[in-house]
Amino acid sequence: MQLKSILACAASAVLFGTTLTTHAAEVKELKIAEQYGISYLPLMIMEDQHLVEKYSSEAGAGGLKVTWAKFAGGNVMNDALLSDSLHIAAGGVAPLVTLWAKTRGNYDVKAVAALNSMPLFLNTRNPNVKTIKDFTDKDKIALPAVKVSIQAVTLQMAAEKAFGPGQQNRLDRLTVSMSHPDGQAALLSGTSEVDAHFSSPPFQYQQLEKPGIHTVLNSYEVLGGPATFNLIWTTTKFRKENPRVYAAFTMALDDAIAMINKDKRWAAETYLRISKDKDTVEDIMKMLDDPQVKFTTTPQNVMKYVDFMHKTGSIKVKPASWKDLFFDNVQNLPGS
Repeated sequence: MQLKSILACAASAVLFGTTLTTHAAEVKELKIAEQYGISYLPLMIMEDQHLVEKYSSEAGAGGLKVTWAKFAGGNVMNDALLSDSLHIAAGGVAPLVTLWAKTRGNYDVKAVAALNSMPLFLNTRNPNVKTIKDFTDKDKIALPAVKVSIQAVTLQMAAEKAFGPGQQNRLDRLTVSMSHPDGQAALLSGTSEVDAHFSSPPFQYQQLEKPGIHTVLNSYEVLGGPATFNLIWTTTKFRKENPRVYAAFTMALDDAIAMINKDKRWAAETYLRISKDKDTVEDIMKMLDDPQVKFTTTPQNVMKYVDFMHKTGSIKVKPASWKDLFFDNVQNLPGS
């Protein structure tokens, strides 16, 4: 385990010692949600290696049951979190920012940590579409959730740059909500009205292996550099009432990310074993070795999404800095 992870473990151990006698019994079943794709590999490893259970047991909170669920988009996941049928959610920056703004003063949802920084590609099979300006009413763009997913907000940011101020919603009418597996199947079928897909790794790379598929937009171009794709979040109430479980989760996350960064071939093999993806180890290794792809808990360029969403009215309140969006366990990191 890396030194930073060891220090995190030590800090959390202190937390365990100071909270055991001051808090009521914590949850016996922890419900965590993830979505589709290799960007969620740390969570897949946490589940596969039973890391949350391991650290929870070491903290004296043994017997914790951890339940994992997959969601197609952050909007549905947020509904589950607010209805208390889910404890920890994982998804794009936009759904987190939306929920943070909506729950100020009540649920007080915040991010636990970033999960990765990855570019998102908008791919199409339409040879006439070279830039987003070329899309017409004959085109349909699949993405996880219309208007609210990180892909949807990135597309709005790109539309404003392409068409001018106030035109951020210009392409919204062309978007349809689909899970990444379904969106990819539609794009590659050659017959669906969906002829474009704004997805994520590994889907975007798999698509580009097919003849006739090309990239129209890269999110890093829109953001002006590397940016966080996925985050993990929960409510302040959950964190306050479950300090040991929360700390066990963060230690498990640090451990899983360290495993990926230490041995990418093992990580690629693990991803294929768990996901049942038909790619080869070499294909996954190419993605993991891409310098644009990074598994890290440090947030990058999150505030660019925040600024845009506030400017366009998607959120009514704006954090003073990225730290306002996150719990204090990551506020010592060099985020942005």
